[in-house]
Amino acid sequence: MKVIKEKHSLAMRWCHWVNFPILTIMIWSGMFIYWANDEYSITLFGHTFVRFFPDWYYNLLHIPSRLAEGMAWHFLFMWFFTLNGIFYILYTLISGEWRELVPQKKSFKEAFLVVLHDLHIRKMAPPQNKYNAAQRIAYTAIIVMGIGSVITGLAIYKPVQFYYLTWICGGYHFARIIHFALTLGYVFFFVIHIVQVILAGWNNFRSVISGFEVVNKQPKMVTQPVVEIKDEDEKASPKE
Repeated sequence: MKVIKEKHSLAMRWCHWVNFPILTIMIWSGMFIYWANDEYSITLFGHTFVRFFPDWYYNLLHIPSRLAEGMAWHFLFMWFFTLNGIFYILYTLISGEWRELVPQKKSFKEAFLVVLHDLHIRKMAPPQNKYNAAQRIAYTAIIVMGIGSVITGLAIYKPVQFYYLTWICGGYHFARIIHFALTLGYVFFFVIHIVQVILAGWNNFRSVISGFEVVNKQPKMVTQPVVEIKDEDEKASPKE
């Protein structure tokens, strides 16, 4: 028997879908800023083996010479990104959703079993509630990454006014490295997230849109009381 079960709240779905276009714009505008000082590469003995973004990539997306535009978009949507994150964290704390989100002691061990199950190496998946162990770790990590992006972003944006944040981040240049690494982490998370959504199927995706999912529920078996019926001859026969 199929029943409809509530899974995701409106606040969770709002933060999820709002954050996606905001983060996309942040990464897109961040590329404009990064092009102005594209210094990260793998260089050994004066020879550059790998550059993160070659010239043809910038030319293809029309990124060159758009530094001012990139900064305007980036610093505008930074506030939407921050406010959306603050709202989501407060909601999880007040509603108690953090209990379903924060990893437990056994989560790291079970996350490895979840990966083996997704790779079809292990038949049975570990038991889970709203989120499995791998999701707990990933979703908590993305919140920590968001906080790190805000801190390092402010350290880069106003290194004099927020000198204490710049000092905590290890200086301006190291803060920029962390900020760049976190951006790569978002892209990696996004790719894995999309693959997992496809593997999970339409029912899981629908729950993030509507808040409800369809689950199979076994009907309860009604047991009838046992009535003992005696033969009439047995009732009439005298006891010895």
